[in-house]
Amino acid sequence: MSTATAERPVKVMKAVTRYRLFWPAAVLAVLLLANLAFTPDFFAVHLRGGHLYGSLIDILHFGAPLILVSLGMTLVIATGGIDLSVGSTVAISGATACLHISSSADPGGVGTVLTALGYALGTALVLGLVNGVLVAGAGVQPIVATLILMVAGRGLAQLITDGQIITVTSEPYRLIGGGYWLTVPFAILLSGLIALLAALLTRSTALGLLLESVGGNPVASRLVGIRAMRLVGLVYVFSALCAAVAGLMVSSNVSAADGNNAGLWIELDAVLAVVLGGTSLNGGRFSIGGTVLGALIIQTLSTTVYTVGIPPETTLVFKAFVVIAVCLVQSPAFRAELAGRGARVRRAARSRTAAPTHREVGE
Repeated sequence: MSTATAERPVKVMKAVTRYRLFWPAAVLAVLLLANLAFTPDFFAVHLRGGHLYGSLIDILHFGAPLILVSLGMTLVIATGGIDLSVGSTVAISGATACLHISSSADPGGVGTVLTALGYALGTALVLGLVNGVLVAGAGVQPIVATLILMVAGRGLAQLITDGQIITVTSEPYRLIGGGYWLTVPFAILLSGLIALLAALLTRSTALGLLLESVGGNPVASRLVGIRAMRLVGLVYVFSALCAAVAGLMVSSNVSAADGNNAGLWIELDAVLAVVLGGTSLNGGRFSIGGTVLGALIIQTLSTTVYTVGIPPETTLVFKAFVVIAVCLVQSPAFRAELAGRGARVRRAARSRTAAPTHREVGE
């Protein structure tokens, strides 16, 4: 076998591993296979009563809100910012919708639910505009501007619910997060549709390139005529709207709004999902597909914790170690260092093997 033929698989493997989505997909596959080792029917999907059930369906279903929040976070981070207020927006949107439905004379009416959705999305639009104005207009640091709304927004959600859990009984509203359509949970279809639209808008048009330009070099993008401030404000609005839809899913799934716990710390999971998907926190290039895989990794990791039977008090520590390992595996510098050390060890071993012994030297 020639040297070129022997090296061809190595070159192909290197080319595959350089593909942006390879490592997130590989990590997700490893986590799924790990669950299969503990649950033999983990990949089984059953159809009962016209609805699909199974562990894979549950991962997609319960991961839908995180996927939506992570999509908005991806575009914000692509511009060099960050949005810590998405968790509060999740709570506010759910509280706004549930308050209107619970106080309505016809909670199960389609018109009532549509009005509630309008109130929730309208409120999120205002919150996104506030973040956009603070960051793009007033020049406030993104982490500070969104931290303000993160704290104040949680208080606003508590004011809307009056510190209580608002329960609702409305089948049309329950469809958003807990209902099924075409045998599949509606939340999966909705999050998939929004992810597809985001991917099309950012990759089939110049929008994605403009966002990467603003995040990669804001000064140069402004000098070439890109309206960077308008784009920055737009991504914060989009992030708030995605968080609002996620909040509707969360409150709809449990038929209740909890201003204190709904969306709590989801912003941290969203940042992790974005990073695991290969998007740099420094801004610039981003990946919608990678973010979706990153969110599924986070949700699969939560499922793995319960499947394996890890004690609840060590759950967060376990997740932290896994996330650190995943980030190291994805790091090109870390992989290059490992490859370099491995090459040095192999060269040293070959040199010791090839070196003549004292007896051979004497002969």
